[in-house]
Amino acid sequence: MFQDISWGLVIYQIIAFGLITLFILSFTLFIKRLLKNSVEKNNQLKTLEKKLDKVIEILEEEKNNNLTKS
Repeated sequence: MFQDISWGLVIYQIIAFGLITLFILSFTLFIKRLLKNSVEKNNQLKTLEKKLDKVIEILEEEKNNNLTKS
């Protein structure tokens, strides 16, 4: 009964299944990392935007103060 098994075919199927599993796992991790980096970049942009708004506000205040002094 066990002598009819082609071991080459069994090994080939195990390798093929392993490669498919590896591909799916790699693709999943890639998408997860891509989404994580996107969220981090978005947060950094929001922080930068807040800082720039603050700088613009300070510059406008200084400009208004200089205009009133003149």
